[in-house]
Amino acid sequence: MKFLFDSDTWQEIYGSIRKNKVRTAITIIGVLWGIFLLVVLLGAARGLENSFNKLFGNFATNSVFVWTQSTDTPFKGFQEGRRFSLTMNDIEVLKSEYSTEIKLLAPRNQTNNLIIKDFKSGDFKVSGDYPVLDQIQKKQLIYGRFINGNDILNKAKVAVISEDMYKQLFDKDEMPIGQYIKINAIGYQVIGVYKPSNTIDFDGDCAYIPFTTFKKVYNTANKVDWMMITANEGTNIEQMEKDVLLTLKGLHKVHPDDERAFGSANLGKEIGKVTGFLVGMQFLTWFVGIATLIAGVFAIGNILLITVKERTKEIGIRRALGATPKSIRQQIILESVFLTTIAGMLGIIFGSFILFLIDWKLGQGEDATLINPTVNIPIILIAFATLIVLGTLIGLIPAHMATVVKPIEALREE
Repeated sequence: MKFLFDSDTWQEIYGSIRKNKVRTAITIIGVLWGIFLLVVLLGAARGLENSFNKLFGNFATNSVFVWTQSTDTPFKGFQEGRRFSLTMNDIEVLKSEYSTEIKLLAPRNQTNNLIIKDFKSGDFKVSGDYPVLDQIQKKQLIYGRFINGNDILNKAKVAVISEDMYKQLFDKDEMPIGQYIKINAIGYQVIGVYKPSNTIDFDGDCAYIPFTTFKKVYNTANKVDWMMITANEGTNIEQMEKDVLLTLKGLHKVHPDDERAFGSANLGKEIGKVTGFLVGMQFLTWFVGIATLIAGVFAIGNILLITVKERTKEIGIRRALGATPKSIRQQIILESVFLTTIAGMLGIIFGSFILFLIDWKLGQGEDATLINPTVNIPIILIAFATLIVLGTLIGLIPAHMATVVKPIEALREE
């Protein structure tokens, strides 16, 4: 390691770089661009992934939604175009038959109604739900609580309203908990106020009341408008969707090949597509970044080969004066490592600055498209270490060429 602190060695390196300013600058830019591109692309990919995760927020992403439409195939005496509804019996059958696959199942009923508080009113969605809904799509409560088991059991006339509904129906700074609103001319006690999600939200501004209360007030009997199903971890969500639909077709005497009778949306499937895109993007990022790094490192090898060729006579003189092949080899390798280190550090600095600008311009606010575009420090260190190793290895080629030159032949070189 003594040669690292030898001033003559560094003077030689400085002289070599000074004599080839343009070539050295171009070479450094080539390596700099490689690690710069790697840092920026990885950071952008992470920002896109963060934006994607924010979009789904606290929603259970391995979920399937099922509702009924109308049949398109006659079956067992029923004509095409028959309309029907999901029932609570369907819910019980699915819970029983798919007990290992289904983690959460939420039957839901919804309607629109005029909601009144004193002399203020508004037309809002009213949803009859079970407490399990809060596990599938977590509500960010500002005041109070969500529906619980006792509310379901007692068919309680209670409601959880949105923040916008609260602002429209109540006076500013008025405490809503414990007060009453009228839905369909029936009084409901407000037990909670939630902040609408800025991510996936199928309900918008909605008043949530117990499912059993909705059933009693709106006389829906066993009817279910639609259901939300969340699968257990490790369950094939696409296969579960097919199996559930086939079971429901059997329960409602629908032809197995009828594609219109049931509507469904597989959130897990759609998320899988986006996740696959993100994985592909990360792979492409690594491929492009590493390929550019390697190209830059080879450029360093080429410039050092040219430098060795130009300095053949000088190397011959040094050999004649007693310089060992080892010392010459070390100098050439050190020059290669020095150039790659400088280029790598500059690339990381410039890449980090660009990510800072991206975060400043695109990563702030509710509509941010690239949230917190960063690269993990270990990844940066690995990329930098890889660059140094490549710089060392590529420096071995011109170093070897410099040491195989015989002093006599080098002195004759013109």
